Amino acid sequence: MMFRPNESNYRMPAEWESHAATQLHWPSNRDTWPGERLERVEAVYLDIIEILHQFEPVILLVDPSVSSLEITAKLQEREIDLSNVTVHFVPLNDVWARDCGPIIIKNSKSEFLITDWEYNAWGEKYPPFDNDNALPQWFAETFNLPLVKPEMVLEGGSIDTNGEGVFLTTESVLLNKNRNPHLSKKEIEERLRIYLGAEQIIWLKEGLAGDDTDGHIDDLSRFLNRDTILTVISRDSSDVNYPALQANLDILKKAKTVDGKKFQIVTLPLPETKIEGSTVDGSRYVPASYANFYVANGAVLVPFYDKRYDQQALELFSEFFPEREIFGIPCSDLVWGQGSIHCITQQLYGLNLKSSDE
Repeated sequence: MMFRPNESNYRMPAEWESHAATQLHWPSNRDTWPGERLERVEAVYLDIIEILHQFEPVILLVDPSVSSLEITAKLQEREIDLSNVTVHFVPLNDVWARDCGPIIIKNSKSEFLITDWEYNAWGEKYPPFDNDNALPQWFAETFNLPLVKPEMVLEGGSIDTNGEGVFLTTESVLLNKNRNPHLSKKEIEERLRIYLGAEQIIWLKEGLAGDDTDGHIDDLSRFLNRDTILTVISRDSSDVNYPALQANLDILKKAKTVDGKKFQIVTLPLPETKIEGSTVDGSRYVPASYANFYVANGAVLVPFYDKRYDQQALELFSEFFPEREIFGIPCSDLVWGQGSIHCITQQLYGLNLKSSDE
């Protein structure tokens, strides 16, 4: 008999709810980060860890091919407190913790459960991906949490929730035949209801040019609180992203809360996404977006890309998260790999860090 978490009132928490830790993967995949790109992205990681570990524990997964002495030295050079960064050597394929990491749900009794969705590297674009797909099971075993398998491909970056049953997603990802060709839209919605507590799903259309995930929601639109949604827009009608972003904005303006009220929609401009040359997969665009922020305990980490708009982004997050410190982190070297701060982080709930094998 299928275990149905929603019968015990499980739900996916909002990102701004208290975390036990944040999951990160140390970059080591030379296909994603060729040549000097690896050293440049390591510097961004150190920037992120340096800030993040001051607010919550960091669980840093490192592929066994990387030297433990090298990792320790790099962290110590930044004077990072190693008591708040736990390093685990685990076989990894890449850095995208958001998409392959455990999506943890909780019920009214604060009981936590790992949902172990299938991960296929965005439609089997980048094999192998078996090590990353195994990570939710590793977390369940390492931290002694129960686990349930919904038997559906789903990446964490393809959904966003206000923690009260409302979800944002895109048709270009969840309805893409490279994910779940055997499931209809109605069946996908039912899986989200059963395993994540989704009561309402707002379907946007397409994502950004250069987004090899096919259009993850965390580059487009995110909840800032229960009834407020941030969405990125382009101010240039000739921009390759203008039509898709305008269509998504129109959908959000018409969307209503469970109570029948309209959501508050706030916007930020899309930074420059066209790059010199191309990425590893040949794209002339990267999915640079201020929507790829990460809400941590006591802090919000905001990716910076474009001096024209960085300050505006900082001011908006300061307005909506007044009790958290806001940090802008230059992420051009990170997003060259076609993801940013939210893509490489995964919030973790209900973990007893002392129960892990250290």
